[in-house]
Amino acid sequence: MPVRVLIAPDKFAGTLTAVQAAEAIAAGWRRTAPHDDLDLAPLADGGPGFVEVLHQALGGELISVTVTGPLGEPVPGVVLLTEEDGVRTAYVESAQACGLELVPEDRRDPGATTTYGVGELIAAAVDQGAARIVVGLGGSATNDGGAGLLAALGAEPADRLRRGGAALATLDQVDLVAARARVAGVELVAASDVDNPLLGLRGASNVFGPQKGATAEQVHQLDAALTRWAELADRKTADAKGAGAAGGLGYGLLLLGARRVPGIETVLQAVGLPDRAARADLVLTGEGSFDFQSLRGKVVSGVAALAGRYAKPCVVLAGQVKVGRREMGAMGVESAYAVTEVAGSRQEAMARPAEHLERLAARVARTWSR
Repeated sequence: MPVRVLIAPDKFAGTLTAVQAAEAIAAGWRRTAPHDDLDLAPLADGGPGFVEVLHQALGGELISVTVTGPLGEPVPGVVLLTEEDGVRTAYVESAQACGLELVPEDRRDPGATTTYGVGELIAAAVDQGAARIVVGLGGSATNDGGAGLLAALGAEPADRLRRGGAALATLDQVDLVAARARVAGVELVAASDVDNPLLGLRGASNVFGPQKGATAEQVHQLDAALTRWAELADRKTADAKGAGAAGGLGYGLLLLGARRVPGIETVLQAVGLPDRAARADLVLTGEGSFDFQSLRGKVVSGVAALAGRYAKPCVVLAGQVKVGRREMGAMGVESAYAVTEVAGSRQEAMARPAEHLERLAARVARTWSR
């Protein structure tokens, strides 16, 4: 009997999309076990690839729009429109408008980058008649507490709110009436597995600012600027779980009345992964770096938990493996294999990612297929 293999990876950041990763794993597996039954289910957790994965699973219509990027330059984006239980639903990926990958390393400055384009994506969804808008949060280059998003929807003073996190320190008043009116009657959903508050040691600036290029001094300045922003907008909401997601984009959405849901769980349900895992004999997942961030709220942890629910073995294929066997076992992963094992070096693995991931999958199949 052929082995029924569910292939459900995340993107391999900087090299392969989740779709490309799934296809490379499948190609390698077929080289060793051509008669196995492969089910490809590329995934995302709310960050880059969110819309692509959902479009592949749900179908629907993609609406192309041009929005403001994190540096103020025009960037392309799309809104996915679907009909779900009679409700016109739109899916928006914040990384398309303010993603870290849109900013060259030498220009990364979370004090200056803006989420204005995310607000423009939401406005486009409203204009298309969406009654429900799901915003995937993750992978942002910004730290503006969602101020730019609100400015795009009509919040004032728009000229200051759209200039990035550092400018928020100079605010003396905020008016959110027009922004709230722009989305009145629309159900807003913030899809994110990050549960950090907006401010403080666990807040957006301290935890995520350095990843976006912030210096130690700038982290303190940004946290102070976000504190000023929250005091004028709504201090209580700044303490809510998820307010610090995507540099505070979660806070901006919560100010509009959004509810927060787990990003990975949203995608797992949308692609029907529970039923697909129940039918599988083996579950494969993966990502660029299988490390300690993978243990919480990421695709790999979500897939491993789902596999465990149905008592199916879960195996990880990753660019790099930095998690020990004990941690793997605790999260429900049987084994993990690194692309660098077959490529010989990280540089070579990055140079030809699909080829080496395919080779790794062929090798893993020799162990896990019948």
